[in-house]
Amino acid sequence: MEIFYSRSDMVSLAVVEEDRPIGLINRDILLSQMSKPFHRELYGKKSCIAFMDKEPLIVDASMSIEALTFKTAEAGNKALTDGFVVTREGKFAGLGSGSHLLGAVAQMQAEKNRQIMQSIEYASVIQQAMLRVSRDTLSSILPDASLVWEPRDVVGGDFYHFASFPDGWFGAVADCTGHGVPGAFMTLLASSSLSQALEKIGPRNPAALLAAVNRNVKSLLGQVDKSGVLPQSNDGLDAIFFWFDAEQRQLLFSGARIALHVLRSGAEQFESISGERMGVGYVDSLADYEWTLNTLTLPHDSLLFVSTDGLIDQIGGPKRISFGKRRALSHIVKNQTQSLSGICDGLQRELAEWQGTQGRRDDVTLFFARV
Repeated sequence: MEIFYSRSDMVSLAVVEEDRPIGLINRDILLSQMSKPFHRELYGKKSCIAFMDKEPLIVDASMSIEALTFKTAEAGNKALTDGFVVTREGKFAGLGSGSHLLGAVAQMQAEKNRQIMQSIEYASVIQQAMLRVSRDTLSSILPDASLVWEPRDVVGGDFYHFASFPDGWFGAVADCTGHGVPGAFMTLLASSSLSQALEKIGPRNPAALLAAVNRNVKSLLGQVDKSGVLPQSNDGLDAIFFWFDAEQRQLLFSGARIALHVLRSGAEQFESISGERMGVGYVDSLADYEWTLNTLTLPHDSLLFVSTDGLIDQIGGPKRISFGKRRALSHIVKNQTQSLSGICDGLQRELAEWQGTQGRRDDVTLFFARV
């Protein structure tokens, strides 16, 4: 009792016999019992063994913090409240407290989180550098185009690709499964597959390019294994590829679950061509599937609009429903005389107001172009 009174910070006191711990006395329990009537007279001269926990948590000083954490959790609340005995080669070395252990664990977790976030932030630099080439290409071939890429997290599962050629330009917008780190991994895999397909096939047949990317993604993810073993990954992407022939003013495109919206010059409503329901990759998609090649002849100043489903699926508004395709297209039609950057900024503001306090559900990519 004298030791506890002199050390207000001491939670427990070890009982040691010949340098070896045999028990642990809890401060609050001892002082509470000794404050009862006649307890000092009855127990004051008895051995401290009468007040100790005979089965305290005893750990070796060489044990890691991770192992100690699991050991403490197994021991239950008593180890967190009373603390634990630390030994070296079986001999008493000191006491550890639950609060200090929790502090050490929190510090370690904070350091791990910091390292993870540094890695993810650097991954974001790499991902944005990969996309910047396409963004710069788009600015050079279509000065009035507008492009938004907003990952839900630091890195995202959406990507785009634009390339210029003497007789036209190629474009792609894709939404890979997942977001964050898994989605970012998928964008690297899918964009690499697209680059390989462009080298082999060229840019002028978007349907053939979709088929090539589909085969490559399924092969890389082991979704075409004929051994009967179920694939571990059911991942893929929704995408739209398009080729614009500048001389003939023809737009050739193919879509996999992503629609193309065209507002012809002077028109009062969009012409929307839905993407086919077959996704690129995925276990259920056919390895030999052939997408339809659509062709549109466009008058000057026609407006093209493509978005991933992060826009239309965003929950918000007074009824907490999705933003929807109709709301997005209506905004663009009402403001079609503005610059594309102005239309894009206005649509982003409307989306933010709609979202309100709701969390962002998915990555958002928007593409506007006047051709």
